[in-house]
Amino acid sequence: MNWENIAGQDYLKKLLRDSIAENRVSHAQLFVGKEGYGTLPIVLAYAREILNQENEHAASKVEHLNHLDLHFSFPVFTDNKNSLSKNKFEEFREMILATPYASYDDWAAFLESENKQLFISADEIDDQNQKFSLKSFEGGTKILIVWRADKMNMAASNKFLKFLEEPPAKTVILLTAESTNDILPTILSRTQVVEVPRIKDEDLENYLIKNFSVSGEKVREIVHEAQGNLNDAIKLLNSGDKTNEFEQLFVQWVRDAFMVKKKPEYLKSIIFWAREIAGWNREKQKNFLNYCSEIFRLALLQNYQSEGLVYKKINANGFNWTGFSKFISGANIESILEEINTADLHLTRNGNPKIVWTDLGIKLSRYIHKSI
Repeated sequence: MNWENIAGQDYLKKLLRDSIAENRVSHAQLFVGKEGYGTLPIVLAYAREILNQENEHAASKVEHLNHLDLHFSFPVFTDNKNSLSKNKFEEFREMILATPYASYDDWAAFLESENKQLFISADEIDDQNQKFSLKSFEGGTKILIVWRADKMNMAASNKFLKFLEEPPAKTVILLTAESTNDILPTILSRTQVVEVPRIKDEDLENYLIKNFSVSGEKVREIVHEAQGNLNDAIKLLNSGDKTNEFEQLFVQWVRDAFMVKKKPEYLKSIIFWAREIAGWNREKQKNFLNYCSEIFRLALLQNYQSEGLVYKKINANGFNWTGFSKFISGANIESILEEINTADLHLTRNGNPKIVWTDLGIKLSRYIHKSI
């Protein structure tokens, strides 16, 4: 990954390049932002340039993730009482080379580990300590990239803190995290925090046009919905039939929710609806939740006569978008979105999907009739 392949983030790229040119590279830095904003691509480009300053042949090795002085730690699941990143490195390398903006959920799906917890273990830190106690292969800087450092368990965090306090000479530690909430304050105090902002809409649009040959109304819709997240934008671009499926299931959910108040037998339809969705993989379920959240927000804007901001409507299968929107207001939008966020949290924590979706499906029928 080089600077030119990164979507937007011009200010941050200049800041990092200047730090290398002026020999101001901090030994421990934490890059905070969603994966889709480019945290890992930025870190990889940064590492590439640091190593390339010392050896002009380093760049191609970093681009293929096979530089011997570039090491990685990332969340994995326990397999045969072992939880070391090196055992899954080839899979990680394959995913990142194909989709450098991939998310933690993408990684879990790639490993087909939906029912297993991914984390960075104390054994992983011990393994890295052993690697960094040795001299570098090329005689220069050794770099450790910790992807999703916020997934360290407590034992790993305490051991990593010691590594930060007394790092080997000529060592650079680059961590990424979606937020600082799950990182020990003592680790934060020993790192230079670099905020990675969302990608500007203009930069995201230009990237999609250049790399995916998409333009016009389609790219504007994707950019608006992606909210500065390139990973989400690519998924939206590739969704195709999935979007139609989401639309149909959303319409079914809303219609059943309206009917169940007068005809309780529609509760059975909601239960079957929940079972169908519960059979999907977790990533698809979470994507559907995001889709539902966005549709409810757009309906709210429609109801409050902000039609200029409504970039997408549902008009398929005789669905009355305007009529539906009148039922989404300040009286119920907060409750609806809160329930969707709660469902997302339960799925993330491996809650029973049938229960999660049944509960969410039934609750909509309560909120959608809430008085304006």
